[in-house]
Amino acid sequence: MSSRVGIVSEDFRKQVLGYGLTTAQILYRMPDHPSLLQTYVWQNYDLFPKFPALQDFLSFWQAKLEGPLFAVTVAHSKLIKPAELRAVDGLFQLH
Repeated sequence: MSSRVGIVSEDFRKQVLGYGLTTAQILYRMPDHPSLLQTYVWQNYDLFPKFPALQDFLSFWQAKLEGPLFAVTVAHSKLIKPAELRAVDGLFQLH
């Protein structure tokens, strides 16, 4: 039997460190048709309340992409809360 201790996803590590799933709906103006709005959905793990990953993405957007931002709506949820994570001192296996 092989041990899988130490094989933890990077997403899980971030959640344990306090990151939560952040979703941003980004409305931007079309470069060729400024009267039209287009939507883009961005999702990543980020830290509330400053959202450094989202801020980096929006800075990249403004520096490198042509569509000017119109509005950004953010939703955030911590997926792992302190009461949900507890140490286990045993392992039970079923066939």
